[in-house]
Parts: sequence; C-alpha cells; structure tokens
Amino acid sequence: MTTRMTTRPMTILVLGGTRSGKSGVAERLTDEAATGGAVTYVATAFVDDADPDHVARIVAHQTRRPAAWHTVECGPSVDLVDALVSIDHTVIVDSLGTWLTQFDDLTPPVDRLVAAVAAREARALATVLVSEEVGLAVHPPSELGRRYVDAMGTLNQRVAAVADRCLLVVAGRTLELS
Repeated sequence: MTTRMTTRPMTILVLGGTRSGKSGVAERLTDEAATGGAVTYVATAFVDDADPDHVARIVAHQTRRPAAWHTVECGPSVDLVDALVSIDHTVIVDSLGTWLTQFDDLTPPVDRLVAAVAAREARALATVLVSEEVGLAVHPPSELGRRYVDAMGTLNQRVAAVADRCLLVVAGRTLELS
C-alpha cells in the first residue's frame, strides 16, 4: 500500500500502536506534502528527564527530523489548537495521544481541534496528525485506563471525520482506511 500524498494539500490522520512506525510514516508524508516548503513539527509530549527511556524516544524523533523543520513544543504556554490556527504552512502533529494526557480529566477541547483542522483544510494547508490506536492493545482494567481508551477512541473518530485520508500503521506497513 502506498503512503504518498496526492498533489493537493490535505489532512491525513496516521494511526498506530506503540512502535508501529506511525511517526516515521507521518514524517515521510509530511515531507512529501511540503514539496520543499516550510514544515512545523508540533510536539505534544513533555520530556520527563527522570525517565531515560522517554528521553531516548524523544531524541530518536528529534534526530530523525529534517534540520530545516521548525519545532513547536506544546505545553502550558503553547496551545495545540492555537498553534494549528497560526501556522500557515505544512504541519505535522505528533501526537494526539500525548496531547490528550495533558488534560487531567481527559476531556480536551476536541471541538476546537476539529475546527482548527477543518480551517487548515479550507486554507489548503497540509496537516498530518499522528495518533495512538489504543483499542487493539492491552490496557489496565482500571477506571482511568478505560477512560483513556474511550477518550482516545472518541478523539480519533472525530479527527478521522474531517481527515481526507486515514492510515493505520502496523509493523511499519500502512493500511488505507475508508
């Protein structure tokens, strides 16, 4: 299955589990969409310096990115939705799952996110969003675990509804979802 962009800017949702290869696929699609133009990588994870594995994962992502790409790190001072609205060129967001976890109640402003993605589409700006597909994996049978899985499922469905393409990445291979 090909993962190439078409010639017009579009919105693509790239789903996959942990270590599925979803970020690499999304990065290739983003590079193709930019056709040599500007790219902003919107990172949603907070780096936990006390967790060497997490630091190594972040460094691997940073190392893989083209040097010309600009990075915006979401957090207390940078809102994902505001970033999407303000950037006027190709964007990759990695990932919606870590963005979701920034909200203690697991209820992010999904309506605002979907509106921002749709507005970028209306402005013919390419947007590639990476998200975790958690419904296929083992999760703690706790109230918080169930709430997280439910919130991710809802978030992914809402974003998929406004995306031109949805891809599922498994073992580095992609499946086009219809």
